Amino acid sequence: MKRTLYVFQSGRLRRRHNTVCLEREGEDGVERRVLPIEQLREIHLFGEVTLNSRLLRFLARREVLIHVHDRHGWYTGTFYPREHYNSGHMVLRQAEHCLDPTRRLDLARRFVGGALANLAAVLRYYAGRGHGVSLAPILEGLERHQARLPEAGSVEELMQIEGQAREIFYPAFDAILGRAEFAFQQRTRRPPRNRLNALISFVNSLLYAAVLAEIYKTHLDPRIGYLHATNFRRFTLNLDVAEVFRPVLADRLVLRLVRLGRIRPSDFEEALGGMYLTAEGRRRVVEAWEQRLATTLYHRGLRRHVSYRTLIRLELYRLQKHLLGEKPYEPFRSRW
Repeated sequence: MKRTLYVFQSGRLRRRHNTVCLEREGEDGVERRVLPIEQLREIHLFGEVTLNSRLLRFLARREVLIHVHDRHGWYTGTFYPREHYNSGHMVLRQAEHCLDPTRRLDLARRFVGGALANLAAVLRYYAGRGHGVSLAPILEGLERHQARLPEAGSVEELMQIEGQAREIFYPAFDAILGRAEFAFQQRTRRPPRNRLNALISFVNSLLYAAVLAEIYKTHLDPRIGYLHATNFRRFTLNLDVAEVFRPVLADRLVLRLVRLGRIRPSDFEEALGGMYLTAEGRRRVVEAWEQRLATTLYHRGLRRHVSYRTLIRLELYRLQKHLLGEKPYEPFRSRW
């Protein structure tokens, strides 16, 4: 089974025979961590790691992505090997839907509709577990924004509705957690001003990278988005698809980590005017993140259990069918 390699320590990453080898200086000389290439899906670099073109060529041939993060855990970029599933036909279909205002608006509305439906599902999940009174007004406000979607006349208006729905949803963190040391207060980014914002931003970045890795295994071009404007940014489609999964994968994980005490105040540190996860905190989060992606659920259409990682890929296949005119795209909607 393929796995994701997370590298937190500093050192040198290189090819060693048919493996990827991480070397670092230890008390007793050079320490080596070796992983056969057949087991690798993607690599996340958090430490100060050096590598060379020989390794990059090796990883490109084996279709392994590298995601680079800075010392505070911020995502900075991806080594995205030459697409092995290149399809000019699919690129044309993506571009047609992006350039046609009606078709782009339709897809953007579907992404936002899926996102808001899954936000509501998260609220209903916790409302059924003793938070019904405090979450009822939030759920009502969210449903009012859902009702506005059919009338939205532009992608910008849809983005506004999604942003306003998020602002309504965020107080649910305080209602569910009820912990002063993890108070939400307001959404802050770059830098995050408190622990909960730092945790939300870090998990979101893991989700964006995971969706990008799954896009790589399809015929889709990650540079052409619909809700998030295609511009001079490298990737946008992964941001679109991630909106659908953010409530059930990222938000639910953040709540679970704090409620179960798997993330503690000591896992954060102040730096550069903001709050960030420590190296140990990031290790805890990525371990829980991988467990979440590997969690299986019953897929009614396939009549079998699939992991959340597989579910993301299936979402992309449904999007492909929509672009090819085979079947309208219906976003994943959580039922639990």
